[in-house]
Amino acid sequence: MYHRFGEPGHPSTNIRLDQFEAQLDHLQRAGYQILPLEDIVAALQGEKKLPPRAVALTIDDAYRSVYEQAFPRLRARGWPFTVFVATDPVDQGLSAFMSWEQMREMQAAGVGFANHSRDHGHLIRLRAGESRAQWRARIRANLEHAQRRLEEELGRIPRLFAYPYGEYDTALAALVRELGYVAFGQQSGAVGPLSDLRALPRFPMAEAYADLAQFRTKAAALPLPVRRVIPWNPVTTLARPRMVVHLTPSGARLAELRCYASGQGAIPVEWLERDPAGGDLRFATRAPKPLPMGRSRYNCTAPAAEPGRFYWFSHPWIRLRPAARPAVAPRP
Repeated sequence: MYHRFGEPGHPSTNIRLDQFEAQLDHLQRAGYQILPLEDIVAALQGEKKLPPRAVALTIDDAYRSVYEQAFPRLRARGWPFTVFVATDPVDQGLSAFMSWEQMREMQAAGVGFANHSRDHGHLIRLRAGESRAQWRARIRANLEHAQRRLEEELGRIPRLFAYPYGEYDTALAALVRELGYVAFGQQSGAVGPLSDLRALPRFPMAEAYADLAQFRTKAAALPLPVRRVIPWNPVTTLARPRMVVHLTPSGARLAELRCYASGQGAIPVEWLERDPAGGDLRFATRAPKPLPMGRSRYNCTAPAAEPGRFYWFSHPWIRLRPAARPAVAPRP
């Protein structure tokens, strides 16, 4: 997942052009198959099979540097990619964003586009005095407006959605699914048959996390086969939330499973059930120090049998003060 290209004034969302070109060179040399995002989603839904080493490239927000920098480099290789568009900045003609005309040119060259809401807001938040029913109506209208504008300008648009800021909770995820979308977050990881279509992972790429050694590892990642995670809802008021993960048997070397918390490094892993023969694999982890307010993650990885490859799972957290008002639905 990318945002900006060659825009050093925005280091948290930018990737340097030398980093980007090195990543593309690696994907080509290592024999990765760059596929349209729709094909990978169709495979997750059981509609088709994927070749080995399948990768989709996605870009959020539709900044102008996508057209000026990423598009020519990817078009030269004949590689597809998908841009998730927040439609209001485009409709307002803001100079930092692409135009509809530029997107039509890209679409004619095989680029895909999808929904990123109309205004890139913090969708999980209720406004002052807003009921949950009013919140649902507002967010539904927001997403439907963005989808309509995309279709008016670009024609058929798949029902794919990327959460702004990667923020979701059970209420928003339920609404997105009700509207028929397959949704993507910003938590890291590979996708597989057990991945939750309400919030599929992607590996974010920005300057500080985009060097080639890290990229090689992430591109080669396998999905840790998570059958269930408790709590699934990322929103919490707890300073040190406990996560329990249920796994199915796989080729992961679970004796070497490690978990990490944002800004804290490795955190303890407690095995609750560990009987692969009986299909019972369950562990818990919890940060020893308080998480920061706002967004953070727990990442868990285990080596695969193939050298240099890791099974990977990431769970996002959105820590709010108790007075904050997310649109929380009952835990699934």
